[in-house]
Amino acid sequence: KSGDLCVTQKEEGYIMDFPLNPPTRQAAVGNLPVQEVYLSNNTKKLLIRLADSCDTSMLTHLKVDSVALQNSERSGRVRAVVVTMKGSPDCQPGYDFYSRNFAPWVGIPEDPVTGSAHTVLGSYWSDKLGKKKLLAYQCSSRGGELELEVRDDGRINIAGQTITILQGTIKL
Repeated sequence: KSGDLCVTQKEEGYIMDFPLNPPTRQAAVGNLPVQEVYLSNNTKKLLIRLADSCDTSMLTHLKVDSVALQNSERSGRVRAVVVTMKGSPDCQPGYDFYSRNFAPWVGIPEDPVTGSAHTVLGSYWSDKLGKKKLLAYQCSSRGGELELEVRDDGRINIAGQTITILQGTIKL
C-alpha cells in the first residue's frame, strides 16, 4: 500500500484500488456558486449566471478586483464580465433578473446601468424564462431598473430612467 493507492494481486492479475474523487462545482465568482457561463462573441461580454441558490445580497455585496480581473484575460476575447442571477417575479416589484457589469478592459471598473449588457441579458433571460417582456435591475451602487422587450426581428427595446450627462450636436 502506497498512500491512497492499494495494489492487490489476484489470480487474474493485479487490481489497483484508488480512492474515488467526485468532482465538486467550482466557484468562478469569489466563493459564489455558478450555474452557467456564456460568451457573447459580438459584444465580447462574458455572462456568468450565479446559481439559483444565491440571494440578491450576494450579488450586491460582490467585491471585484478590477486589476486582477483585467490581468486574468489578455486575449481580447472578453471586454466585460456580466454577473447575473434569476430574480423573484413573485416579490414586488417583481424583477425577472438582476445583474452587475464589470469592464476594466475598457477603463470601466463597474458600469452603473448598461444598455449593451442588457442586449445579451435580454436574449439570455428571454430564452430561459420563456418571456418576451422582462423587468431587470442592475445592482451597482447607483443601480437602475430596465424594461426589456425582446422582439421577433432579432432586436430588443430597452427602456428606463436616464440621466443626461452630455448634450451636443454633431454636424457632418
